[in-house]
Amino acid sequence: MKPVHRSRLDYIFLFLKGLGMGAANKVPGVSGGIVAFVGGFYEEFIYALKKINQKALLLLASGRFRSFYQYINGSFLVVLLLGMLVSYFSVSKILDALLEQYETYVWAGFFGMILGSIYYLGKQFNHWNKHTVGFGILGLLVGISLSFLQPATENDHLLFVFFCGIISVSGMALPGLSGSFILMILGNYVLLLVDSVNALYDSLASLFSGDFAFLSEPSNLHKLKILGVFTLGSSVGLVSLSHLISYVLKKFNHITTAVIIGFISGSLGVVWPWKKTIYKTDGLGTLILDSNQNPIIVNYERFWPNFEYVESYWGVIWILSGLLFLIILEYYGHRKK
Repeated sequence: MKPVHRSRLDYIFLFLKGLGMGAANKVPGVSGGIVAFVGGFYEEFIYALKKINQKALLLLASGRFRSFYQYINGSFLVVLLLGMLVSYFSVSKILDALLEQYETYVWAGFFGMILGSIYYLGKQFNHWNKHTVGFGILGLLVGISLSFLQPATENDHLLFVFFCGIISVSGMALPGLSGSFILMILGNYVLLLVDSVNALYDSLASLFSGDFAFLSEPSNLHKLKILGVFTLGSSVGLVSLSHLISYVLKKFNHITTAVIIGFISGSLGVVWPWKKTIYKTDGLGTLILDSNQNPIIVNYERFWPNFEYVESYWGVIWILSGLLFLIILEYYGHRKK
């Protein structure tokens, strides 16, 4: 695959898609890979990551930086990853606040986007047969099963954190498989995507203000170390998964697409807007907290909306808004193909 020629406007849209991928990756049940898949740049993203190989490292080691940049499609990767990085320190912060204040509406928006992606992917996929249907059902069952797993206890062992980093990038590499939801199942979602990221954000804010007190806080330094190991694991996982997925897409394209559609369909249960969070309690009903004094999530209790309340209608409106956003994103991505 040759690098796609892009105008300045295209790179602005690519940056915005990076923001979308970063925000989606942080929401349990939502896959940033869906943004790439529906936005029309998923295969280019996987191929660019695949180019980070031995040849790329040799070009870098020999000082041929321009050749290295062109070889890995650097303009594409830098703009996209920059958007994702900015998202983690801006959009994700806003998203955290919105989830606290308007949880149902946020879930409804993502539900609409995922619902729309299923429709468009299904419409564009014209290779259904007994084999692809079977693999599609397999992907659906796996996606549904994940939503009923009970989260484990938080674990900050660095080797386990590295493993979590490898697993977490699945949301970017495999549309429909939410890396953040997997982290929640592993018990480390709050530690890795909330506490550690916030520790880095607060440390940078202190650094720019000339306050170096964060360097003498053991808890803060521990979280920064955890974030570093997690980032390393994510980098290793993303590059290694891209090679595997690139091979699978090339050899088993139709089957892989069917599985992806199944995954995405199965993830609808995870992002169902009307649900109640179930926390772990002791025999007396007292909340059990993790090492960071956060309530431990056991699972979600889902229910049907009650249309006697106006909030339920607003939830439906946000589902339609998410669907409309997906339509615009898909149209633009399809037009650029």
